[in-house]
Amino acid sequence: MARAVLHGAVAWALPPRCPGCGVPVEADHRFCAACWNSLRFLDDASGCSACGVPQPRAGLVCGACLAQPPCHAGIHAVVAYGPIARELPIRLKHGGRIGVADTMAGLMARRMPPDAELLVPVPLHRWRLWRRGFNQSVLIAAALSRRTGVPMARDAVERTRATPLLRGLSPQQRRAAVRSVFRVADAHAVAGRRVVLVDDVYTTGATAGACVAALLAAGAASVAILCWARVIGDTVDD
Repeated sequence: MARAVLHGAVAWALPPRCPGCGVPVEADHRFCAACWNSLRFLDDASGCSACGVPQPRAGLVCGACLAQPPCHAGIHAVVAYGPIARELPIRLKHGGRIGVADTMAGLMARRMPPDAELLVPVPLHRWRLWRRGFNQSVLIAAALSRRTGVPMARDAVERTRATPLLRGLSPQQRRAAVRSVFRVADAHAVAGRRVVLVDDVYTTGATAGACVAALLAAGAASVAILCWARVIGDTVDD
């Protein structure tokens, strides 16, 4: 009884809050109706069959993939990047709200490729990891692993040198900034495995593409990309 009273007191003093706007909600990891309705959810059925970007009709391949077929095995994002979708990565990375990683993972688990054998988070450079105190992609991948049972290889990919912030750079500049930055520390961990690369936001694909190339070079059977949000069209990553 004492425990129930204590739990009730904590719930009254610190009620669950919407991860998008912060208003009180009925349970942890739940969005308020306004934020939920403002999210643009994505699915494979209405996206490019190669990269998942929304298309007018199901089964179409987008122009970019027709011009240059991707080496990844698909991009699976929960939502399109937008005002509410961006709040979760910001609260996680810059606000230290690590519980948001579990919020994102709960919805990302529904987009997990069914043949996934190994989760690999996009790495941070050690200096950025030291300043932030955590790697948001590791937190998300760990939560996904707990929910799905797919194992995580936390340090499978290493970032060998620091890179400038990619915000504001063109796609070409982003690709140049991350060229030859990533390497696979233990090729045996990924060789022959169907890998899922985990990140919070997919913007131009420069970072994810460099990680995919490193994993495939190390012998991964395939590499799909799983993220919370992806930039569609001209929206800008922060």
